[in-house]
Amino acid sequence: MVFLQHIGLAKGLVKSFSYFKKLLRLTFAVGLVLSAPHSASAQTHFEATVEVTSQYNGKVRQLNVGKGRSIVLNTNEEVRDVLVSNPDIADAVVRTRNRVFVFGNEIGQASLVLFGNGGRQLASFNLNVQPDPSGLVEILGRLLPNSAINADIINESIVLSGTAVSPLEAQQAYDIALKFVGNDDKKIVNTIGVAEKDQVQLKVTVAEVERTTIKQLGMSLEGSIKIGALDLGFNTSPAYNVNSSVVNAASLAGDLAFGGNSISPTIKALERDGVMRTLAEPTLVAVSGENASFLAGGEFPIPVAYEDNKVSLEFKPFGVGLDFTPVVLSGGRIKLRVKTEVSELSSEGAVSIAGAATVSALKVRRAESTLELPSGGTLVMAGLLKENYGQEVDGVPGLKDLPILGNMFKSRDYINRQTELVIFVTPYVVRPIARSQVARPDDNFAAPSDQSAIFLNQLSSIYRATDAPVKGTYHGSVGYIYE
Repeated sequence: MVFLQHIGLAKGLVKSFSYFKKLLRLTFAVGLVLSAPHSASAQTHFEATVEVTSQYNGKVRQLNVGKGRSIVLNTNEEVRDVLVSNPDIADAVVRTRNRVFVFGNEIGQASLVLFGNGGRQLASFNLNVQPDPSGLVEILGRLLPNSAINADIINESIVLSGTAVSPLEAQQAYDIALKFVGNDDKKIVNTIGVAEKDQVQLKVTVAEVERTTIKQLGMSLEGSIKIGALDLGFNTSPAYNVNSSVVNAASLAGDLAFGGNSISPTIKALERDGVMRTLAEPTLVAVSGENASFLAGGEFPIPVAYEDNKVSLEFKPFGVGLDFTPVVLSGGRIKLRVKTEVSELSSEGAVSIAGAATVSALKVRRAESTLELPSGGTLVMAGLLKENYGQEVDGVPGLKDLPILGNMFKSRDYINRQTELVIFVTPYVVRPIARSQVARPDDNFAAPSDQSAIFLNQLSSIYRATDAPVKGTYHGSVGYIYE
């Protein structure tokens, strides 16, 4: 219609044939632009004004209307009647002959049809009334200008899409959208991609030193004494309750018999000084926002059920474990959720089942926390200073208090255990390196020859890839010294 009107106007005003051809080409191009359909991206957004032209004849167009919002329809023909399939969902009002207001009342779908002179259909729309996310899109664009994040509404749920410059901004966009839906995370579909995700290397150091001093000294007497018709038997055996699990104590036993009487004294003595050092340094790399776990150790069996003469076993892990989830924040800071554990099998606390099976116990050092620190910074995640002191004196009442001779009727059990434990956490923002820059633990290892192993007791042969001299000299002894 627009094309024919321009042609008629051109015929009335232009007499030159060449000028008419130029105007004809121009109006034909304008007609193609006006009649071209709108792009799909425009249909997926909430529009404020829609121009209704002859392109809508015989076609049904999708029209998104925000709940509580309105859209203005401008037509190039007079509108005589409007049909809305569900007035509860949407409503339409003819303001002038060429303008219609459409209102979104409730979330849902409805149909809208515009009629012109003689009941001829001008346009038809499928109305989709949804909450309008334009306010959320405006907030995301204002607060996160470096990221291209969009928000769409599908069935009352928000779909986040686009690209964020960092995991932090992706998380911030999700938190903002979460407030938009009343903290209901089930109504958010997060499809935001991160342009470049940072990788975090976490190094955890678990250092522990334990010093133990044990002392046991006592005498047990066993025998019988006959005085006339009276026959007396006695037995004094100390229990050593403080160190009940200690074995390999030195003992000296004797037997004294005189006149039908017998006495069997046994002296038990032990003094033990021990020190134990535990050092574990697990290192693990994970992408920002992703979880990573690490375990170097093993699994040991535990009986959990006995049925039909069959024992069911369940395996429990032990060793050096690390589990963490990093999130790289602005300014190079890193937020970490860290869980680290160092465990080992121990005879203390072991359980014996029916005298047939023994279940080992675990000695565990475990820490779990959430931290925030800069890349390369070190924080003491956990620390422990522990001292166990115990002493017990057993003896025969009265006799153990005798001077000098009282030592024959008493025993002493003593323990002093000191433990110091520290856990350090150090995260780094890392980048991959070339394979040639990586060194393996076995780079300088080579098996010795038979002659070296037999005659020189060598277990390995150390070699250098080049003949370059080693820089510097080494002075001092090798190993660890405890005082």
